[in-house]
Amino acid sequence: MMTVRLTGHYRAGRRYPAAIVNVTNRCNLACAHCFVFRDGNPNAAPASVRDEPSDDEILATLAALRDRHGIASMLWMGGEPLLRRRLVERGLSLFARNTVTTNGTVPLPDFGPDVLFVVSLDGPEDLNDALRGAGTYRRVMRTLDRLPVDFSSPVQVQCVVTRRNERRLGELVEAVRATRVGWITFSFYVPRAGERGVDAWATNAERAAAVHAVMRLKRLHPGFVRNSTRSLELMLPPLAERVTAACPARDAVLPLYLEGAEFVTPFCCYGNDVDCERCGAWVVFDLSARAGRA
Repeated sequence: MMTVRLTGHYRAGRRYPAAIVNVTNRCNLACAHCFVFRDGNPNAAPASVRDEPSDDEILATLAALRDRHGIASMLWMGGEPLLRRRLVERGLSLFARNTVTTNGTVPLPDFGPDVLFVVSLDGPEDLNDALRGAGTYRRVMRTLDRLPVDFSSPVQVQCVVTRRNERRLGELVEAVRATRVGWITFSFYVPRAGERGVDAWATNAERAAAVHAVMRLKRLHPGFVRNSTRSLELMLPPLAERVTAACPARDAVLPLYLEGAEFVTPFCCYGNDVDCERCGAWVVFDLSARAGRA
């Protein structure tokens, strides 16, 4: 069994309906906006990749945490979790609901209709590749285009909206609609505390135009853009600040990140260095919308 080091808001005796597990720090990409590998997060250290626990150790620890905290839903992430495909495949039986988030450059295995794949794309192509590396967009689109007709696992694309791509999201939606993907959702860039730059909005008021852009796309593509209207409304000030001040993810989601041979629970699902007031995480606002908060 692995050691689990509890930090941030997370407590050993709390029940968590859902968890996020970083099963590897290895990745075949180095995305500029990745919250897992940026400075200040525990699993940025090269040693954490060399010292990763075995599949059996990780799965035994997850089973114990499931029983201790009542975890029903697991989101498998990395790094790139499909670099440890066998671990993920074995782990699916531990939880009632499973989501695998992937960069889409690795072929998707058909894990059955009860496992959701969430594929990251921040296009269109030139903007996606500025963040994720040259040629990444075409590699992901090739993966999506090659999905068999009888592929049973549902596939969703998730786009991180930033200041760079906010005016060209429609191009991405049109491109994704031409594939076998079932739907698309949008999350909004979560900056580090004090961050200013090409991706981060200075304020939630400045971000509002991007939120309205997604609302328009939802009206144009009903059923395909899956962010709920209420979750998007909550992202507008002053509601956004009320949501983040009482963040529902703190109580509902247990984040487990690898650091060497142990799991750590960071301050937030997005790491230890986030600016909570400017949070744009899909999970935070979707949970708030479902709970009828704010």
